[in-house]
Amino acid sequence: MSNTNPADNAFIERNRQVVETFRASDGKVEGWGDIFLLTIKGAKSGQERVYPLMTVTYGDNYLAVASKGGAPKNPAWYHNLLANPDVTVEVGGEKFPATARLLSGEERAKAWVRAVEVFPNYAEYQKNTEREIPVFIIERNS
Repeated sequence: MSNTNPADNAFIERNRQVVETFRASDGKVEGWGDIFLLTIKGAKSGQERVYPLMTVTYGDNYLAVASKGGAPKNPAWYHNLLANPDVTVEVGGEKFPATARLLSGEERAKAWVRAVEVFPNYAEYQKNTEREIPVFIIERNS
């Protein structure tokens, strides 16, 4: 028996459908903005998990914003990314290895401005939570 609640199961199923659609249509998912897929190993399980995230370009890199819609806790992928920063990125028809790094201080502040510029809802999400929403930079491996 699963120990996840129905809302979690619905979220997991929705993500699975988004991932399938993304891969079948070169990165286009109707009703979604520009997204990319981030494949991360689970912190505890070691199993690969795929998360669709808003595409926020940052120079030649991408930003991963752990907003969870302004929820009080970070999304599960935040913990997975801290434990396993080596990831795979899928954007459009391209797939490549990358490394994630949690930003802080001035570096985070600058990246946050870019994230809000691309997806203004992030500013609202920040207003709805007491936690500082984490921002990772996803840097392509050479």
